Amino acid sequence: MDAENILEVKNLRTYFKLDEGVLKAVDDVNFSIKTGKTLGIIGESGCGKSVTAHSILNTVQAPGKIHGGTIYYRTQAGTELEITAEKSNGEVMRSLRGREISMIFQEPMTSMSPVYSIGHQMTEAILVHEKKRDKATVKTAQDKAVEMLNLVGMPNAIQRFNDYPHQLSGGMCQRAMIAMAISLNPSILIADEPTTALDVTVQAQIVDLMLKFQADLGMSILYITHDMGVIAETASDICVMYLGRVVEQASTEVLFRNPVHPYTIRLLRSIPKLGKKIPGARLDAIKGNVPVPLNLPAECGFVSRCLEVKQGICDGGIPPMVEVESGHFVRCFLHSAREAD
Repeated sequence: MDAENILEVKNLRTYFKLDEGVLKAVDDVNFSIKTGKTLGIIGESGCGKSVTAHSILNTVQAPGKIHGGTIYYRTQAGTELEITAEKSNGEVMRSLRGREISMIFQEPMTSMSPVYSIGHQMTEAILVHEKKRDKATVKTAQDKAVEMLNLVGMPNAIQRFNDYPHQLSGGMCQRAMIAMAISLNPSILIADEPTTALDVTVQAQIVDLMLKFQADLGMSILYITHDMGVIAETASDICVMYLGRVVEQASTEVLFRNPVHPYTIRLLRSIPKLGKKIPGARLDAIKGNVPVPLNLPAECGFVSRCLEVKQGICDGGIPPMVEVESGHFVRCFLHSAREAD
């Protein structure tokens, strides 16, 4: 592993074997997360972002399975661990989840169990990593949970500790999930669209909260979203995913200044711009939908929606990942040697 990286994903392939064929949710994905930095993964729904996150946690559910590639993680003890070589339900992975690698899941209102109080679920997340459960240990865990609720700005934390998820608003549930995720000071926080279904004001509060804890705890963040505005504010590097593959990768500054993949360009053009609204005009939306990655032909995944497609080239194979400038990579035949062949 590179000394500045805490996590490295190399040639990751996570497939789902279905009756209809093989669904390639993640297909040859490569990226790394730097210690103390934020990597953003963006793309439309169905591009493989969440499956990538579950692959890192080794929690892909059947019929899904990691079929190839490696994921390396630098533990808090300083050793390099190959996550893909560990059993999903093994002792090593159970000891990592929550303590060293935590995740904020989508849909805060449905990600928590409805039959247990917020406090019970937070306390249990802490006690899972304790070797004993005597009264003193349980009391310490409960106090820690209340402390974390206060830190994330939960109003009347002691009362909310005993509330159930349905008694909280979406913003409160999200704060509780963040409190649970960072209660054991993880090295990596995976935020899978943590502001989904929240209003803009609460979104800003949640983003500021995550950045504050990143600065205080020095943790790295993998931020998954389809919101280009949020990713511009939070991430130092960005991976653009489409149909299970990374199609463009660069620093945030470079990607917004000089996007080169047709998909990235169209994503940026679809962002509403204040002060430039023309009466009756529509947003520059990308026509069509992300195809289902099932029994796909060997061609560029964006070929059916691309305005710059070149017949006989773009549909003739899978484009390689090439470096167009220092640290800026793109998977597109328009920028590879094949175009000149």
